Amino acid sequence: QVQLVESGGGLVQAGGSLRLSCAAAGRFVRINSMAWYRQVAGKQRELVAAITSGGNPNYADSVKGRFTISRDVAKNTVYLQMNSLNPEDTAVYYCNADIRVVFPVRDYVYWGQGTQVTVSS
Repeated sequence: QVQLVESGGGLVQAGGSLRLSCAAAGRFVRINSMAWYRQVAGKQRELVAAITSGGNPNYADSVKGRFTISRDVAKNTVYLQMNSLNPEDTAVYYCNADIRVVFPVRDYVYWGQGTQVTVSS
């Protein structure tokens, strides 16, 4: 069984920074891609940033230049460095990973439990 364990959320003032972490635990063949999504109550979950197995990042327009996604392949961990935060970034942030599992051998999408990020003005 695979689990994604998130950490790093919290309360920060506008202009501040936070770093989110998400580690994949369990038995699996490999991690294909990892991503961060966020969701505000009453709205759809939206993609914030994603990174491929080759390390190529992709960002939502609203966070380009402020957020950086990275991964540590050896630690099966993805990070989201968030700078210049503003109140519009307030949301629950979810880690997402596309993982090839051992048996049966196939790809599954997993989600973390979510971590709250609150930016005060």
